[in-house]
Amino acid sequence: MIRAFVAGLVICLLAFGAQAQDVPVPDRSATGGAQTLEDILARQSAMEVDESFRSDNLGDPDSAADITQQLGTLGGQSDPDLWRALRYGSADVTTQARGPASTTLVQDGGMWWLNFRQGPLLTYGGYLLLGTLGLLLLFYLIRGRIRIDGEKTGRTITRFKAIERFGHWLMGGSFILLALTGLISLFGRKFVIPTFGHDSFALIAVASKWIHNNVSWAFMIGLTMVFFMWVLENIPNRHDLKWVAVGGGLFKKGVHPPAKKFNAGQKVIFWSVILLGGSISISGLSLLFPFELPMFAKTFAHMNDFGVSQLLGFGTLPTDLSPQEEMQYAQLWHAIVGFVLMAIILAHIYIGSVGMEGAFDAMGTGEVEEQWAREHHSLWVDEVKAKEAQSQTTPAE
Repeated sequence: MIRAFVAGLVICLLAFGAQAQDVPVPDRSATGGAQTLEDILARQSAMEVDESFRSDNLGDPDSAADITQQLGTLGGQSDPDLWRALRYGSADVTTQARGPASTTLVQDGGMWWLNFRQGPLLTYGGYLLLGTLGLLLLFYLIRGRIRIDGEKTGRTITRFKAIERFGHWLMGGSFILLALTGLISLFGRKFVIPTFGHDSFALIAVASKWIHNNVSWAFMIGLTMVFFMWVLENIPNRHDLKWVAVGGGLFKKGVHPPAKKFNAGQKVIFWSVILLGGSISISGLSLLFPFELPMFAKTFAHMNDFGVSQLLGFGTLPTDLSPQEEMQYAQLWHAIVGFVLMAIILAHIYIGSVGMEGAFDAMGTGEVEEQWAREHHSLWVDEVKAKEAQSQTTPAE
């Protein structure tokens, strides 16, 4: 399921990178084959420009004058020729380093990534978070806090054990830190630098990077714990349809559809966290270890094999990606999925705190008011009471 989600979002990234339109080949005779004003304007308009007139113009060392001539080896390969060769990966680069990408001095394919990161990613990601906060505020103003309708009994039921609460808070607390540090890294140049200056941002950015890279392990551990503890109870059942049909009673007072330990809304949150959190973890590992764990070249290869990219009109996707390109795709993927998950978690935090009376107790102390439990998880309460009655009637051995 994660791979299918990856494939869908990859298509969105490729759509941006491939949205450029072809531009007619201009007449470069007046410039001696060099780029023209039309080339520059087309590139600024995000139109696809055939760069072969530059990538093929790398000079010819064999045609240089003899070194004994007055002007030396003039006429073979100029400095611009050399920089073009470095840019298009045609230069003969030697280095003592033998690691991956050690001979890549200029990576030419990063402009679309930079433009997407500075433009649509910041814009629409910010709109998503602000829009989510606005909708939650509007819901609160219209619906108010969801109160316990019936009379409180004064009795409590154990909803979550200590180990369950630990796994939840380990995952939730680490995610909040990851979200904040990720937003600082992404929005810092645009908002933090103008407000606090370059020096302050440098300190904040270094600290954010360290926190983000190290707290990520706590998030993955918490995610794994939550999955194994709750996966069986989050399998959809027929009661979820009834819950969805009445909106879970969230929009109308006195409506309490039956539900087991987790209702349909909580199951949506659970599977969103597991799938999106798992995807974020995989892309995060790819960013931490780009040479050991590349993920997009293999994903593109599978999409080509199954005909997904061809079906959607993108043709054959590239499967020979440099480590830099792998990191660019992984960074955008990481951020996009992160924005979606942040919006979902904002709604979860709202319901679990100010949005619903008694909800925080479930993860605070683990004990919930019995009346609250009956109104929101009546089938689960019946199961708990049945087990208690059975244990009381069973004779001790």
